[in-house]
Amino acid sequence: MKKKITAALLALGLLVSALAGCGGGNGDSGEAGNSGEKTLVFGDTTFNAENGEADINPHRDSGGWACIRYGVGETLFRFSDSMEVEPWLAESYENVDDLTWTITLRKGVSFTSGRAMDAQAVKECLDALMEEHARAAGNLQIAEISAQGQTVTIRTEEPVPALINYLADPYACIIDMEAGVTPEGIVSGTGPYQAVSLVTDTSLSLVKNENYWDGEPKIDRITVRTISDGDTLTMALQSGEIDAAYGMPYASYPLFENDNYTFTSCATSRVFFGAMNFESAVTSDPAVRRAIAMGIDRDSFVETLLGGNGYPAAGVYPDSFTFGGDAVSAESYDPEGAAKALEEAGWVDTDGDGVREKEGQRLTLRWLTYPSRQELPLLAEAAQASLGEIGFEVQINNTADHNTIRTDTGAWDIYVSAFVTAPTGDPEYFFSYCCLDDSAQNVGHYHSDRLEELAEELSGTFDTDRRGELAVEMQQILLDDNAYVFCSHLRMSMISRASVTGLAAHPCDYYEITAELDLV
Repeated sequence: MKKKITAALLALGLLVSALAGCGGGNGDSGEAGNSGEKTLVFGDTTFNAENGEADINPHRDSGGWACIRYGVGETLFRFSDSMEVEPWLAESYENVDDLTWTITLRKGVSFTSGRAMDAQAVKECLDALMEEHARAAGNLQIAEISAQGQTVTIRTEEPVPALINYLADPYACIIDMEAGVTPEGIVSGTGPYQAVSLVTDTSLSLVKNENYWDGEPKIDRITVRTISDGDTLTMALQSGEIDAAYGMPYASYPLFENDNYTFTSCATSRVFFGAMNFESAVTSDPAVRRAIAMGIDRDSFVETLLGGNGYPAAGVYPDSFTFGGDAVSAESYDPEGAAKALEEAGWVDTDGDGVREKEGQRLTLRWLTYPSRQELPLLAEAAQASLGEIGFEVQINNTADHNTIRTDTGAWDIYVSAFVTAPTGDPEYFFSYCCLDDSAQNVGHYHSDRLEELAEELSGTFDTDRRGELAVEMQQILLDDNAYVFCSHLRMSMISRASVTGLAAHPCDYYEITAELDLV
C-alpha cells in the first residue's frame, strides 16, 4: 500500500510540474486584473447532492451546511472555538420557564434582499423551517412563535433544554422568506456573501455583501467549486486553479508542506463509524457484531491511512468532551478474541476456504460506504483485510448512491459513514438523529428499551452535568450491544495558498468563508 501511494504521489508531482510548465498559472483565482477586484476559488469535495447539499437552502436536507460554510447564512447563535454557545444574530436570550424562551435580536442587520432582519422575519423563517425540515421540527418542538419588534418569543410543545444549541445548527440559518428560494436553491441570508448562481454538483458563485453588518468582506467574488475526486482537488490546488481546499486526501498532505501553502487544522467530533443492520441474518448475531468491533484496527487506521490526522475512537465523542471516549469502555483490537467469539457462536470454516459458515450461512459482510469522504474507502479496504484474517468475507460497495441503498435493509450489513456527532456542542444530537426508534438516520433499525428511557430523560433535563452523565450511560449501551463501531475521530484541515489569510478550521466544521477571508 505504501509503495502504491508513493508511486502515485511521484506521478502526481510530475503531472503538476508539466501543467505548470505549460503555463497553467493561477487560472481564475487571485487578483482579477484590470477590474481591481479580489477573487478567490475554493475547492470542496463534499459540496454535492450525495452529501445532501444539492443547494444552499437550509430548509432542505443538509443545505444549511453549505449555506453557513460559504458565508451566505448566519444563525441566531453560534459556537466559540471551545464549542460554547454564544449570541450571533441574537443579542441575548432568557429561558423564562421550561417551555418559554425570549430572544432579543441584534439591531442593524439586513438580508441581502435589503429587508431588515426583525422578529417578524425570524418568525417567518422558523415557521417555514418547522414545516419543511423534519429533523428541525423534531429537535425544536416549537408550538408557537410570537414576534414584536426585535423580540422573538418561542414556546415549545415540551421542554427542550438544548433549544439554543439547536438554533445554532446550520438548518437554523435565518433567511428572508419574502425573497423566497430560487429554482436553483439560492436564498437571501445575512452573511458576508450573497449567492448569485448555483449549479448542483458543480459550483456556487458569491459576491460580497456590501451592507454586511459585521465589517466589510475583503474578497469581492468567490467561487466554490465541487471537486469530489481527491486527486483532482490536489492537482487543482497545485496548479493554482483553486486558492484553498476542503477535503484534501491525507496522502496528498506532504505535497503542500512547504512555504507556498498554509494549513489550518483542529480536532472535531466528526467520526468514521459503522452502523450495524439489525435486520441482517449476519449482523443481527451479537457474536458477529462483537467480532467486527474487535477485528478493526483503529490505531493502524489512524496512523497509517490517516497519517496521524485523527484519534482512535472509543465511543461517540472524542476524549476532549467531558462525556467523551475516556468515560466509556469499548472493545479493543483483538483478532484472537474475535475469532474465539465466532467459534463459540458456531461460526466455523468447515470447508477450509478461509470464510466461516454457520448453518449454511457464509460469514459475508456487505460493507456499504461512499467515496466523497476520501478516507472511507481506505477504511473499508483495511477492514476487509483485518476481518478477512478472522474468517469474514467482506464485500465492499463504495458508491455515491449510498443514500438510496441504505434505505434497503436487504442490501447491506454494515453502513460506514463520517458523521459530526456533536455539531451543537450537546450530546443529545447523535442519539436523537441516529439511534432511537423515531430517528431519521437509524437505518439499521437498532432498538434498546433502556436507551429509549434514557433519551426521554435527556430530552427533559436542563442540568448540564446530568446531561453528560446520561450521555455516558447511553454510549455504553450502544457499545455493549456493538450496535455501532466507532473507528476514528477526524482532525479536520483546510489547505490554502500562502497568500490566503483569514481561513480558520473550527471544531464544529461550520464557519469557513467569513468576512475575514482575504488575499494578500
